[in-house]
Order: sequence, then structure tokens, then C-alpha cells
Amino acid sequence: MKQLNLAMIFIAVLTLLPFSKVNAQDENNPWVVGFGVNVVDVRIPSEFGDYLQDYVGTSEWSDNLLPSISRVSVEKYLADGFTLQLAGSINKVKTYATERDINELYWAIDLNAKWDVNHLIGDTAWWDPYVYVGGGYTDFGRVVNGVFVDGGEGTLNVGAGFNVWFNENIGLNFQTGAKKEFADKIQDHFQHTLGVVFRFGGKDTDGDGVYDKDDACPEVAGLKEFNGCPDADGDGIKDSDDACPNEAGKAELNGCPDADNDGIADKDDACPTEAGTKAMNGCPDSDGDGIADKNDKCPNEAGPAENKGCPWGDKDKDGVKDNVDKCPDVPGVASRQGCPEPKPVIEEVKLKELQNFARAIYFNSGRSTFRPGVTGKLDLIAAIMKEYPKANFNIEGHTDSQGANAANQRLSERRAKAVLDYLASHGIDGARLSSVGLGEDYPIASNKTRAGRAQNRRVEINLKK
Repeated sequence: MKQLNLAMIFIAVLTLLPFSKVNAQDENNPWVVGFGVNVVDVRIPSEFGDYLQDYVGTSEWSDNLLPSISRVSVEKYLADGFTLQLAGSINKVKTYATERDINELYWAIDLNAKWDVNHLIGDTAWWDPYVYVGGGYTDFGRVVNGVFVDGGEGTLNVGAGFNVWFNENIGLNFQTGAKKEFADKIQDHFQHTLGVVFRFGGKDTDGDGVYDKDDACPEVAGLKEFNGCPDADGDGIKDSDDACPNEAGKAELNGCPDADNDGIADKDDACPTEAGTKAMNGCPDSDGDGIADKNDKCPNEAGPAENKGCPWGDKDKDGVKDNVDKCPDVPGVASRQGCPEPKPVIEEVKLKELQNFARAIYFNSGRSTFRPGVTGKLDLIAAIMKEYPKANFNIEGHTDSQGANAANQRLSERRAKAVLDYLASHGIDGARLSSVGLGEDYPIASNKTRAGRAQNRRVEINLKK
């Protein structure tokens, strides 16, 4: 007899594929019955490589195949991709191993738990792969000391398979797996099955093609895209969500029409034939001031309701309307509600002058005491600060890079504080002043030359923002 191998089975399956778009077995069709043939491969391997060689078809499977229906299965879908499968199979095993010929009846009853791989990889429509594990009872036997001994025992079953659905109810099944014995009464073996499966059990009371389980309107025929609910006016909105179910309309208006296309349903539009605004209940507001044209004394010029739709004037023409202008007779700026900007806390030229005086402040070497003549500059600085009592200042002390960094930091702090104390003692409010020492970190000239280091030993006075 011609040899039958695994590759041939796969080829036979693929030639029958219709590539249907139906879904896998689920709660809509919870029951499946199957009829097919099974092949038993009981060649005895000794190593893993022998298992692999045996599985891909080196033995004469055709000797272990009945030419009729030899396997029947019943399945019930449970939940979350799990299905319980009960299967009975019978066979006539003629080839026990490559070197032995027998003629032994084989029968088995198996109960397997299947899990749909589509729950992991995503729905593949017509392609329904699965894995399974379970147990059963097989009556077959094994060879002991060169003699075949009939017997039967429970087995552990593991394997995989797939269904190819031609339509909603009919498909092709291929399943392959191994059976492991535990009591040495039968031989470990592979079993492969190929057959036709029929699924059923789904209920569709209204006959609209949507199963009752998924049908939001199970007693009224509807459309699949609306979970079985109807759309009487055909506007793409199911009747239960359609505020105007018998009159085609727009989705954004809950299925109601809008004759003037102003975004307001005709049933809510005070001017249904004239485009308007929602604020005006569908009537127009030409100047967009929130007042309907019929109530607006200046319909083409925006104005507030308190002025009957007409704009406020601007007496000083500063761009700030008189109703909010705190200085209506003097041009100002919007940020100050129409009043003019205040004068700066200190003029730029005076600030530059103050900063120049600050750079002329010199200290005794390595100390925070002033050199002769410096107090005159400090008095000039104090005089400028007194001219601008609203201005606040920050005094920064700087050093050159001679000496340790930490020492320079402390020296710069003491020098900045010495300037602050002098100014505070000569009439400047201490609350307007702050000081900080920045050490050698911010040079304005090179520390490699004497002249550069002299420039870096400085005090800077900046306006606080």
C-alpha cells in the first residue's frame, strides 16, 4: 500500500482551503461534532531524533489506517478560548514497528481540553489553530520480550491542531499529538486525525444573522453593524440612538435633519431655513456679538448686550474701550486698563552711572576694608539710590583666581556685605538691598595678567527685577 506521511496530509488540507472569513468556534456556536480518520504510529524510538524522524513519516502509516470513518468527536466551548473535547477512535494496527507486523485492534476514548491560539495571536478568521492537553483510555498493548501482549490503560495526551472553516458551520480539522502511558501496558505512540467538523448551537430568533447572545435587539431584525438593532430611516444610526428614527439625519445631531446646515437640528432651530448659531437657537448673529440680529441695534458691528449690541466708544483713542478704561481721557495701555505706563524705577543712564561707580570700589589686599577714596564713590552710589526710592538692588562681590577657591568665596561675600552695610548706614533702607558673593567664578578679564586680575576684583550693583 502506498505510504501516507504527514506532509501528504498537510497538502491535502491546504488544497481544500476556501479562505472563508468566518470566525473560530466560540459561544455563538458552542457545539462541534466531527467525523474523520485517524492514523496510529507506534514505531518504538530510542532517542529524541528517532521521535522526530518517526513523526515526520518514515513508518508505513497506511498500514495503520482504516479505510472508513474511524474517529468521532464531540466538543463544547466553555469560555476564554477553552473547549472540552470528547473523542472516540478505532483502528486496525498492522505495523507495530519497522521490524514487526501484527494485526491488532486499537480503540481509545479521550477527553482533552483545547485552547484557541487566536486568543494569543489575534483573530485569524478562517484559520483556527489550537493546542490541547488531556487524558484518556487506550486499549492496544505492547511488545514484551519479543511477544505482543494485549492490554489497555490511561494515557496523558498532548498535541496541537487546527480547524479551517468553509462557512459558519462546516470546516476541516487536522489534529496531531502524542499519548504517553504510565503502567507499561501499552506502547507510547502518536495519533494523527483528519476529518470534517460541524458546529452548531447558535440561536438567532429574529433571523437577522446576529446571534441572540450578541444581538442587542434579539426579537427585532436589524443590522450586524448595530449588533442586530434596526435603522428604520437608513441614516446609519440605529433607532435606539436616533432622536428622529423615521427621518434621515446626521450622526452629530443624533439622527435628526438640519435643513440650513448650521449644526442645529431642525426640531431645535428657531430659524430652520436660515443658518445661525447655537447661542441664538439657530438664528443668525451677523456681527458675532452674541446678540441675535433681530435684537441688535448694530447688527453689523459687534457690541455688548448692555449697549444693545453697539460697540463702546474710545474717547482717548488708546484702543481701550471707555467702559473699561480707568483713564478714559488720557491715552494709556491695555495692560494698565487704559492708563499710561509708570516711569521706570530708575533711568537707564543713572543705572549705568551707578554701576560704573561700583566698579571703582577697591579693597585692601585680601581684606574687606575699603582703600582710601572709595567711600566717596559709595556716597555717590547712595545719592543715586535715594533719587529712586522704589528701586531695589543686589550687590555682587567678585575676586580673581589667586588663592584657594573657598577663601575667595568667603572674601567675595564679606566685600559685598561691606558695601551693603555702608549704604545701609548712609540712609539706604536695608530692605532694598541684598548681597551675594560669587568668588572667582565670573571673571570679566583674564586671570593670567595683573591688569586682568585687577578687573576681576570688583563689585557689581544690579537692579533687582
